[in-house]
Amino acid sequence: MTDPEDREQQAAVSRLLLYYLNAPIVEGCRLRGVLPTPGAVRIAIHAGDDEEGATFLYEIPHDAVAPYYIPGILRTVLAGTQLYGGSDISEAMGMTVIRLHPEEITPDPEPEQGQALTVLRALSCPGDDEHPFLIGFLMLGHSLMRLYVQRPDRPGIVGADIRLTGTPTALIASLPTLIEEEQYQQPAPDDPHCDLLVDLTDW
Repeated sequence: MTDPEDREQQAAVSRLLLYYLNAPIVEGCRLRGVLPTPGAVRIAIHAGDDEEGATFLYEIPHDAVAPYYIPGILRTVLAGTQLYGGSDISEAMGMTVIRLHPEEITPDPEPEQGQALTVLRALSCPGDDEHPFLIGFLMLGHSLMRLYVQRPDRPGIVGADIRLTGTPTALIASLPTLIEEEQYQQPAPDDPHCDLLVDLTDW
């Protein structure tokens, strides 16, 4: 693999799919690996029981889709939607390779846990003084999550309530500023883990 863009895409997909080592992508299907191949990524999925099941390699071209959409594409295909033909099937390392065409697949939406993970990954690095430092979180149910953040230059912990469905990147990027705006702030009498609450569920 010599193309720098291929390497970057491959690394991004590998990082994104690490979570699925601990949780099935869909019921009965688990991640077994992320393999590089020229111009594409191959995702090894084991379907069925460990001894009785089979492992398939789903090949997705790098130029067809952003890494973020790959879990949703896999969920669609693994749910039983066959969107490939006989010419898309080959073999490698004793596994069946299925070449997917992402432009023809509507990705299944990310489940709540995956949405939460996306937000938490984006906020988990301390960053510089302009960014909040994520020090905790709590799933509240109904696609709501409370983030516990503390800016290095401010005393006190802020609990920020956000809605996971459709959480925009802009909200995550604006969080350092939004937690400072008085219009969103309120006391936190029922939560002993923070000094202030910030309601960003309608943001």
